[in-house]
Amino acid sequence: MKEQLYTIPLNDAVNADDECPFCFIERSIEQDLLDFVLGSSASYMEADIRDMTDRAGFCRPHFKKMFDYGNTLGNAWILKTHYRRIIGEMKKEFAGFKPGKSSLKDKFRKSAESGNAIGIWVREKESSCYICSHFQETYERYMDTFFYLWKQDSAFRERVQKSKGFCLSHFGDLCEASDSRLNDREKEDFYGCMFPLMEQNMERLAEDVAWMVEKFDYRNKDADWKNSRDAIQRGMQKLKGGYPADAPYKTNK
Repeated sequence: MKEQLYTIPLNDAVNADDECPFCFIERSIEQDLLDFVLGSSASYMEADIRDMTDRAGFCRPHFKKMFDYGNTLGNAWILKTHYRRIIGEMKKEFAGFKPGKSSLKDKFRKSAESGNAIGIWVREKESSCYICSHFQETYERYMDTFFYLWKQDSAFRERVQKSKGFCLSHFGDLCEASDSRLNDREKEDFYGCMFPLMEQNMERLAEDVAWMVEKFDYRNKDADWKNSRDAIQRGMQKLKGGYPADAPYKTNK
């Protein structure tokens, strides 16, 4: 099947021989978004972009990655106008807030279940992130592309079947996405391929980690490491996604 512009990143990810092609894509998209928000294009100086980042804000993990990225001026500009917006919203919340009368039931209710208006507003701020939301939009398109290629491109399907599978997190996303992208017959075929692939590669990682443990036995000090030298980071990735051994992504300045 002739490669199209929108299929190239997914084909590249599958060809990368990674523990999970969607981890590979996720890292690439996230780095592109960090470059867009804080990179040399100086989008943080554009009023329309900063209006969007002011409204959405950033989650804790992405604030940390923005700090690690290293653009002090860019981060300061983003924080400057975001603080103005947050303070304005906070004042409105405070002005309209009326604490409710506590009941015996309230004393035993978990704080996360509370109907406290300030708590709800704060949680909404914490769950909103410019980078997360843009990533999710792009990620959904890659899910569409995956199933399009799975159904239309036999070479792509063969590469997936010969790959190292997926991390559990992204595999769960694939399974959920299949409900709306595949018919009943296609689902049977899909799971018939995916389940053995995942079992085989989870066993492979488990063996790599187990052999690393054995290498710490003095009796095996001269034995071959086999594929276990990087088993910890790959084992963590397979279970939860991401790249635990990655250094912080920094500006190219």
